[in-house]
Amino acid sequence: MENTWLTHAKRLQALASTGLHFCKDPFDRERYQEVADIAHSMLAQLGNVPLERITGLVSDFAQRYSTPMVEVRGALIEEQKILLVREMTDGLWALPGGYADVGLSAAENVIKEIHEEAGLEVSVRGLYSVRHKAKGPYKADHRDFYKLYFLCDRQHGAAPVAGSETTEAAFFALDQLPALSLGRTVERDIQEAFDFHQGKTTQVRFD
Repeated sequence: MENTWLTHAKRLQALASTGLHFCKDPFDRERYQEVADIAHSMLAQLGNVPLERITGLVSDFAQRYSTPMVEVRGALIEEQKILLVREMTDGLWALPGGYADVGLSAAENVIKEIHEEAGLEVSVRGLYSVRHKAKGPYKADHRDFYKLYFLCDRQHGAAPVAGSETTEAAFFALDQLPALSLGRTVERDIQEAFDFHQGKTTQVRFD
């Protein structure tokens, strides 16, 4: 669960962004801009990062109604082992996935991500978890995300290989997981994939 002040700062930023997008009155725009400046300052201080980095994280600030971003992750389990990829950015491991691209369904995005990050062609069996990143045990994030997790099946027998954004791709047993990239994947996400795969749960888990 993220820090309460981080939650408040992100909410203020979202309100300011939406207000600046829709508001026509110059005096109200000035007030929304002040709220935005305060929110950005709070986020910069909470993250101990430069203010410019915070403003750069939201590329469409004040250009639309502010909504959470969408991230998709795919779980491929074979012989009681799950596919993970080592991220180039931090050297840690995660379920393959990333931001959802415009023009593709959530399932199509997962298929694309697994192919790009692990070199495998898969099909999607089902959705097993929908999580609000801010409410989970993930590394704190200045942006707001919905995280969608899908269970997948391999279509061909090729061995996994690293992609352009990963340095390794391999299968791991649940009791032998490597160090995880906690902004992307936590052990709960992997355990829930095994539970769904083994039929221990048949309903989508969500916050």
